Amino acid sequence: MDDTSPRDASAAPYRVLARKYRPRTFKDLVGQDPMVRTLRNAFETGRIPQAWMLTGVRGVGKTSTARILARALNYETDTADQPTIDMPVEGEHCAAIMEGRHVDVIEMDAASHTSINDIREITDAARYKPVSARYKVYVIDEVHMLSTAAFNGLLKTLEEPPEHVKFVFATTEIRKVPVTVLSRCQRFDLRRVDADLLVAHLAGIAEAEAVTVEDEAFRLIARAAEGSVRDALSLMDQAIAHGAGAVTADSVKDMLGLVDRSRVVGLFDMVMRGDVAAAIAELDDQYAAGADPATVLADLAAFVHLVTRFRLVPDVAADATVTEEERVRGAAFAEKLSVPVLSRAWQILLKGLPEVQTAGKPLAAAEMVLVRLAHSADLPTPDALMKALASGADLGPVAAPPSPPSSSGNGGGQGPASHLRAAAGGGSAPEPMRQPAPASRPETAADTAPAVTLTSLADVAALAERMRAPKLKFAVEREMRPVRFEPGRIEVAMMPNAPITLAGELGTRLTDWTGSRWLVVVSSEEGGDTIHEVQTRSVEERLANAAADPIVAAVLNQFPGAEIVDVRIAETEEPSVEAPLPDDEPDEE
Repeated sequence: MDDTSPRDASAAPYRVLARKYRPRTFKDLVGQDPMVRTLRNAFETGRIPQAWMLTGVRGVGKTSTARILARALNYETDTADQPTIDMPVEGEHCAAIMEGRHVDVIEMDAASHTSINDIREITDAARYKPVSARYKVYVIDEVHMLSTAAFNGLLKTLEEPPEHVKFVFATTEIRKVPVTVLSRCQRFDLRRVDADLLVAHLAGIAEAEAVTVEDEAFRLIARAAEGSVRDALSLMDQAIAHGAGAVTADSVKDMLGLVDRSRVVGLFDMVMRGDVAAAIAELDDQYAAGADPATVLADLAAFVHLVTRFRLVPDVAADATVTEEERVRGAAFAEKLSVPVLSRAWQILLKGLPEVQTAGKPLAAAEMVLVRLAHSADLPTPDALMKALASGADLGPVAAPPSPPSSSGNGGGQGPASHLRAAAGGGSAPEPMRQPAPASRPETAADTAPAVTLTSLADVAALAERMRAPKLKFAVEREMRPVRFEPGRIEVAMMPNAPITLAGELGTRLTDWTGSRWLVVVSSEEGGDTIHEVQTRSVEERLANAAADPIVAAVLNQFPGAEIVDVRIAETEEPSVEAPLPDDEPDEE
């Protein structure tokens, strides 16, 4: 809503759109219908709380809502003299409140007034009645910035304020506000504004400003604003100035440094086909046109996310920020690509983006990310590979290094990725090649299952070490007391600090490792010593026996301060054939 009166419109200096169209009534708030409905019911029934807590991201209307609340509490005209959210005409106090200059509506920025002294001024002044309005309203913005002492000083007044005082708090960091303060406020979470509502809001403002704006430009601005009305208006203000009054999609792209969405879709098509040469050439062309490599990868990741949503949530096609090309080609990609493939592409881009942002040569780093993405696009997913292994399909040269790309630039080629894809059901397999040596295949739990024999917790700990599960081995040795051990069933007593899920986790792991069902039961019996206690006692006994040895004792006496650190038992060796016989045995001759 334009708050410029006709009287001074010509003489007033230019105001940015975010201020010019700042909401003045609850009807002007965009996308906050649940909060408005709750406030309407509260005002109509007289259940008006003493304090509100408004939270949400920047630019969704927290401060504007606080001023509108102050206006509604003090609304007064010739025909209305009570709090109401319906304010068809401007009341006696409305203009001063919305402009932030009313004597009874005190606005404070907690970022610059954080101390207990600032809060003491509020609590002292709250005892006095308002000068002219119905309520004295304190609006504290960024309330999470208050110090602990300031919060504590506010509690008593906040819980039992005078009947003529109301508090409105606003914050972007609700988790930093103490629970003692939150419990004394009625909380409203202001939502991010949906793209459809934001586009419609921008279109109404463009019509009021008599500015021509392309529909695609609206979508680009709404997407960049990420649900913030203030950011959207600021970007539109900038776009109007950038385009000299006419806002086009190309001018918005140039202003925001965005890559043409069609080129992003084309780049995605290249990397998912494994065409590394074409993908790198396209990236170089975009870089030469002024695109930032990190922005290109971010847009590529956003399109991967969009395709995934097309596959899982087809209704996403109705999103106002989605272009027609993204809608058509994104749906086509969603039919061809599986969720595991899209998830793998997302992970590669997500991990590669920080590399590009911190690299000395961002373009080279971005090219390497595209190489990884194109190479992985031709590989089967783990579940497909496991199915191929279970069915006994010929996997081809799995252990062989990948073949170089062909001269045509197609990174797919007939390398190992193609063999794996064929084995997983993705196409016809090429001519079988020599299988790798059995020793080169990594050991799996299925391979070790026939050789596993478990008779004690010590065997279980040894198996956990063999299967590279150090945390589980540590827990078995130190947090389990043996009670009974039978094939397929283990009864143990748990140490007080043992996790409650340890028994179930151990049973699941043993079943996976051995191929047989194992049940781990927690017993109420005391149980025996833990493996760690047995080992510790054994070490202590060896140390004590060593210290009692006369020779060791003599050595310790000769070297004051020396101590026995460890005792190792040497293996018994057979005497060599050249060793002389004892003197007390008769000579063979």
